[in-house]
Amino acid sequence: MQQPRTRVTIRDVAEHAGVSVATVSKVINQRYGVAADTMARVQAVISELGYEASLVAQSLRNHRTNVIGILVADLEPFSTELLKGAADAIRGSGFELVVYSAGGRTGDVVGWERRYLSRLSGTLVDGAVLVTPTVVDVQYGAPVVAVDPHTGSSSFPTVDADSLRGARLATQHLLSLGHRRIALLAGRADLQSARLREQGYREALAAAGVPFDDSLVRVGGYDAELSMLAAHELLTAPRRPTAVFAANDVTAIATIDVALALGLRVPGDLSVVGFDNIPESALCTPPLTTVNQPIRTMGERAVEMLIQLIREQPVERTHLTLATELVVRGSAAPPPAAP
Repeated sequence: MQQPRTRVTIRDVAEHAGVSVATVSKVINQRYGVAADTMARVQAVISELGYEASLVAQSLRNHRTNVIGILVADLEPFSTELLKGAADAIRGSGFELVVYSAGGRTGDVVGWERRYLSRLSGTLVDGAVLVTPTVVDVQYGAPVVAVDPHTGSSSFPTVDADSLRGARLATQHLLSLGHRRIALLAGRADLQSARLREQGYREALAAAGVPFDDSLVRVGGYDAELSMLAAHELLTAPRRPTAVFAANDVTAIATIDVALALGLRVPGDLSVVGFDNIPESALCTPPLTTVNQPIRTMGERAVEMLIQLIREQPVERTHLTLATELVVRGSAAPPPAAP
């Protein structure tokens, strides 16, 4: 059986190039005092052996790794789309990107970012982007930017989207189509953005003179399985809703699946509007009417802000809220006529 390859060290490079470790170090750190032909030989050996300096050693030597950490509780559609924006921002910046996730196995949900940062702090990354952090008082000693923090704006620089306006737009769209029994499949109660989406839903109903009906509200928790159970409960009730505003697209798509399984037509019997505009929303059947929050741009802006902080450059706005807008597709229509 083939043995695992051991890590290539600076001593291996020196031995293969026939030079001292000090010479290799000068080449790696682009210091003077190495002849051009020697430098070329050392660089060729580095390329041949695939040598990379240890981030820990580099940090101890230079107090900088040029690596940015993106910390997420789980890799799901929102965080995955946000990472695309982070990759856009990192390109050509001279920084590298490392993503740290426990794959949802965070144990105690509250405070996961403290545990993650304790693993990375001091040696592996120069700063971190926290995606939907549960707490905003993390003591890290390096720049941190929070995306969509649970408690809203904090002492950290933050990037989020206008969830309140987006929820109003979604609910107003259903109202404009003639719906009055509009259900809400809410997000996680611990997230500020989810609370704002419920607030926007309530405000749109109130502005239209439609009484809020607590029996039309269920918690989907941004989770597909929980959302399917909640949607089934709503859609099998004696007086089911004619429309559902789902607090994210995962919940909306799960609602459509449940409706179709129950023999309901979407949008003929049930209209559904989501929130996020993840790529899957345009690919489901029917294509989902949803609220676009610019997730990819959120990731891009967060990393740009973090790089400015790492470089100690002035940041024009440290609390950035991006606009949301309604994207009309095929999952919402006027309610069916009363028999």
